[in-house]
Amino acid sequence: MGEPDAPVDKGLVEFRGRPMIAWVIERIAGQLDELFISANRNQARYGRFGPKVVTDAIPGFAGPLAGLHAAMAAASHPWVLSVPCDSPFLAGDLVARMAAETASAGVPLGVARSSGREQPVFLLAHRSLAPGIAAFLGAGEAKISRWYDPIARIAIDFDEPGAFRNINTIDELARFADG
Repeated sequence: MGEPDAPVDKGLVEFRGRPMIAWVIERIAGQLDELFISANRNQARYGRFGPKVVTDAIPGFAGPLAGLHAAMAAASHPWVLSVPCDSPFLAGDLVARMAAETASAGVPLGVARSSGREQPVFLLAHRSLAPGIAAFLGAGEAKISRWYDPIARIAIDFDEPGAFRNINTIDELARFADG
């Protein structure tokens, strides 16, 4: 999406007449007491959507894990949910299911799973995991599933086939634009 050399801010890409972040906010806002947008550019534009905008405390644009770390630092609750800005089809009960199953398992991390495959950027994490994220990113690592591999966690199954669909290309944007 966008020019080959220009980075695209996928959350601001139009999808069905609105930026993708607007769809994500609409799907998730009613499920949470507190919502943040993690953005390292276009903060003023994101700020117009309502939720507080947080930026990475860890330098180097380390990706979604750095965004989770920033949200953990800003959160007033002990648990933080992470979802990407380019996933407009989130399950309507995502938060309730993630919270219930993670609490029931007594673990500090819940990861969504669909069709037998974990969806690493869709997770619910306890804020006590923040120092481990900082250390992991400080060591030059960034892949979420590598970070959480040694952590006690539960995979939470969702049957909704498109709930974790990311829109990553112009072709996908066009394919899903009609519903």
